[in-house]
Amino acid sequence: MQKKGFTLAELLVVMLLIALVMGLLMPALARARQQGRSVLCLSNLRQMTMASMMYVNVNNGYFPMVLITEVSGPLFKLKAWDFTTVHEGSKRYVEPGLLWQGEMMERIQQCPSFRGPANWANDPYTGYNYNASYLGGSGAVVNGIVVASTVVMSSEVSEVKKPDECAIFGDGQWSDGANKFMRSPFPGKLDAHFSGRYAGTQGYRHIGRTNVAFCDGSARSVRDCFKETHTAEKADIAEGTGFLSSDNSAYDLK
Repeated sequence: MQKKGFTLAELLVVMLLIALVMGLLMPALARARQQGRSVLCLSNLRQMTMASMMYVNVNNGYFPMVLITEVSGPLFKLKAWDFTTVHEGSKRYVEPGLLWQGEMMERIQQCPSFRGPANWANDPYTGYNYNASYLGGSGAVVNGIVVASTVVMSSEVSEVKKPDECAIFGDGQWSDGANKFMRSPFPGKLDAHFSGRYAGTQGYRHIGRTNVAFCDGSARSVRDCFKETHTAEKADIAEGTGFLSSDNSAYDLK
């Protein structure tokens, strides 16, 4: 008996059905990939929080500084919490930052969902920021001498009254890329004179959510996005970014 093949009409129907099924599956697969990246991001944030607690334990209970500017002859270092940028004559290279105490797993510093540029051109990985309004301080050292007038000390871990509500790390993002310094919407304990708070916002890049790590070691996705800040700066808040609270309650020590 002669076998009957598919007709052209039957083949077209099959191809149409396959196209319809693929059309239904693709959004689900894309969402699954996004969710997978969000889970990896949360894991990164938890590891960063663990590193900060190790730092606290060996530094008399103080959180890491967000930035120390160090000048020693021709050597110039920007010692940020995540990476240290070293300028030595014509040489420029990157070392582990203050958080990592000399050793680190660099890829933890890369949010898998962030594709924008870093604000600091030498950062090999980027996407996260650190609470510079209430937790991490700053200062300068010139030829081994601390410049007292520049020092703003980090907070002590004992000052944090609700560690499960105080943000320490998160998905940093603004119009020019990823800013590594997280800012509260209004002046905080450590940055009372800082302007440009829109640069320290969070990126809501995980299916409309932003990931945040808290001082108790937890990390979770947050949907609520707030735009409240100084009136003059509201217009500069980038699309898809914002603050974690309408006031400073998600950042402060209370």
